Amino acid sequence: MTTTDLSVLDLVPITTGSTAADALHNSIDLAQQAERFGYRRYWFAEHHLNPGVAGTSPAVVLALTAAATSTIRIGTAAVQLGHRTALSTVEEFGLLDALHPGRIDLGLGRSGGKPPKVLATTAPPAREIVDGRTENGLRVPEPFSFASLLDNPRIGLIQRLLQLPGATPQDYTEQVDDILALIAGTFRDELDQEAHVVPGEGADLQVWILGSSAGESATVAGTNGLRFGANYHVSPGTILDAVDAYRSAFVPSRVLDQPYVSVSADVVVAPTHDDAVELAEGYGPWVRSIRTLQGAIEYPTPAQARALPWTDDDAALVADRVDTRFVGTAVEVADHLERLRDATAADELVITTITHGHAERVRSYELLADEWARR
Repeated sequence: MTTTDLSVLDLVPITTGSTAADALHNSIDLAQQAERFGYRRYWFAEHHLNPGVAGTSPAVVLALTAAATSTIRIGTAAVQLGHRTALSTVEEFGLLDALHPGRIDLGLGRSGGKPPKVLATTAPPAREIVDGRTENGLRVPEPFSFASLLDNPRIGLIQRLLQLPGATPQDYTEQVDDILALIAGTFRDELDQEAHVVPGEGADLQVWILGSSAGESATVAGTNGLRFGANYHVSPGTILDAVDAYRSAFVPSRVLDQPYVSVSADVVVAPTHDDAVELAEGYGPWVRSIRTLQGAIEYPTPAQARALPWTDDDAALVADRVDTRFVGTAVEVADHLERLRDATAADELVITTITHGHAERVRSYELLADEWARR
């Protein structure tokens, strides 16, 4: 029997013909079902200016979901630190911990439209990839380049709306240090002044760092002895570099004596392979809308997806994501997940699933949990 836990990552998707309220109700229901199915934790992502995503404020959605569940851990993957302060983050999650002690995961991520800072200490050991696959068959495509997107004017628009005029985001490494110090009650500024957050100081929060590359996030997680969430579903081409960089930087802490890695995967499970492929039709256009920075569209039905314009350039833009999505029966998808786990030595797998129909989404998680429990 497998001892690798499965968890859930929810983007709170808005589908065509539905509303943000529908998406929130569906997410709360899915969290309740995931608790019943045996998933370990339920995470929400933070996204802004996306017509098809309602997860704009993870702390608010967490509060609603935590109140509707009782045992499953609830958290973020991840809070975007580029437009908030260490204090506001600890205060928000301190409030959540006060009402739901021991259940809250604080996942921290970089943001702000800047390329990742690659540190000299993060150089990972070489891994052999032959014809785009690892030795055990996991697909690892060429890394997608986000460089062309950084000059898109919508990046500037998002920054202007999320940050106060003239504000400069704090250095990410320093910001994580401040968050950890505020939680521990050891914060001192350059004038040796103390700051104590109530609620927040002493909160029983499980702190995670989320990252997609062998850059600053992996190093920050490792050097602080924190848990690291690596994003195969976002950047499959850099997954091995990311987990290797984290492990090479890891220093034991009072939290962990050895590295702990979760790896995300985008999956769709259905009773038959063909059913799953049909349910997954909307994924390509949805990823295209994100990567062109128009903002995630409302998730289409399979028929609507097939009717959308689609070019060879569109296919190339999203190929790494589409080709690494696990779609099929529960047995087929579980086989893929075992391959992902083994290639990355993941301690935990985080599953994200989007289908147009809520019932089909719930059923996908149920079928996978049933099959995984038999492994």
